[in-house]
Amino acid sequence: MTRKLPSLFLSHGAPTLPLEEGATPAFLRTLGQNLPRPKAILIVSAHWEATVPSLGTAERPETIHDFYGFPDALYRLRYPAPGSRDLAEQAAALLGDGGLPPKAVADQGLDHGAWVPLLLMYPEADIPVVQLSLTRGQGAAHHHEIGRLLAPLREEGVLLVGSGGAVHNLRALSHSDRPAAWAQAFEDWLVESVTEDRRDSLLAWQDRGDARQAQPTDEHFLPLFFAMGAGQGAGRLLHRGFTYGNLSMAAFAWDQ
Repeated sequence: MTRKLPSLFLSHGAPTLPLEEGATPAFLRTLGQNLPRPKAILIVSAHWEATVPSLGTAERPETIHDFYGFPDALYRLRYPAPGSRDLAEQAAALLGDGGLPPKAVADQGLDHGAWVPLLLMYPEADIPVVQLSLTRGQGAAHHHEIGRLLAPLREEGVLLVGSGGAVHNLRALSHSDRPAAWAQAFEDWLVESVTEDRRDSLLAWQDRGDARQAQPTDEHFLPLFFAMGAGQGAGRLLHRGFTYGNLSMAAFAWDQ
């Protein structure tokens, strides 16, 4: 019998995460070891947006280095996981039945929001991976619904992952050992809201006065709603903490 897998929200941080030591790389390595082994992974990253929900269908998705000015060692990293046309077709059928038919994109690779955490969790790159886009111009409720529609895949041994950033304001990065008060307050609110299943509050996150300081744009927060929509009830805090001053690395799982 296939064991139901959780849905996850992971903060992927800077692209250099696989080259670093520290609490978050250690957490991601341990997470991959502690989860039941997935049959396949479907991941939504903050770094792929499309006008309609879109699924990568490449047999061997390329590793996309979608960043500039980093050490040469980072550009030599590859994540040669296979794709899965079967999983893409399953996901497309579920979305289509729910009134959100997706587009298939045969040449889509894995951007760093996808391969950075997966490289730490599953370094052998031997689990098939399908990436699903964010939908440009659509907000929390839309991505929550996409997660809800794809939730049955969890019963089939598929790990559903949203990869973004719990607090993601690149203009506010610093070398401080402590986050600013606004960043800590937003992360505190997020942790309390997820672990107490305050979905209405989360879906209305933009109503918070500090929302645009914590998330100047939506794309790094929307993967949270995909992961939350794919689960039921309260989420479980897996990890929290800050890097580069105000960049939250919080992560959650929904087991129900």
